[in-house]
Amino acid sequence: MANLPTVLVTGASGRTGQIVYKKLKESSDKYVARGLARTPEGKEKIGGGDDVFIGDIRDVDSINPAIQGIDALVILTSAVPKMKPGFDPTKGGRPEFIFEDGQYPEQVDWIGQKNQIDAAKAAGVKHIVLVGSMGGTNPDHPLNKLGNGNILVWKRKAEQYLADSGTPYTIIRAGGLLDKEGGARELVVGKDDELLQTETKTVPRADVAEVCIQALLFEEAKFKAFDLGSKPEGTSSPTKDFKALFSQVTSRF
Repeated sequence: MANLPTVLVTGASGRTGQIVYKKLKESSDKYVARGLARTPEGKEKIGGGDDVFIGDIRDVDSINPAIQGIDALVILTSAVPKMKPGFDPTKGGRPEFIFEDGQYPEQVDWIGQKNQIDAAKAAGVKHIVLVGSMGGTNPDHPLNKLGNGNILVWKRKAEQYLADSGTPYTIIRAGGLLDKEGGARELVVGKDDELLQTETKTVPRADVAEVCIQALLFEEAKFKAFDLGSKPEGTSSPTKDFKALFSQVTSRF
């Protein structure tokens, strides 16, 4: 029992982060779970336990206590655009999105992730799992226009930084996230956004969370980057063999 790896999930109060944190807690025979939330409200949202730290990823000193003594890090922090106040759906048109001050992708998805990678590396962390997003190969991707944030550009810069860090990593570029049950679909891996042209470009959050946890278990997941999608439920057998899934991936970035 004493030598279980300690795993920190950052962005633990986010929608996917919550699932990863919960799965880690449920696998207490395999892991010691830790979470990092940005606010006390975020901490409360996931149960407010002593293993949930509060820190701001833009300030490396504030996240160091959470990172000390961990074996693996799962990064699920991301800038979140907010709808601009005053949008009236009855008038047609599209809502405008903005990022709050200090919460732009450059600060959160680039500086914030770089801070986490640097702190983890300094602490001797053995594996970093980073959840990114498909679409990063296309600078004109619509997501980059949201709030003029260039979110995929900054995410990709952080992914490259991680791939160059020397620390074993797994970069999961998730497709469109679905709030559906996990474990019910066949998962599909790809590269260079090829899946975006197919019917398999979406994936349940719960499955992304499961892949994060499984990546910690297999050497086959290390030093790899891949796009993750899924086949529609009921069309094929759900993925059970994650070692085989990771073995399909050959790309390092």
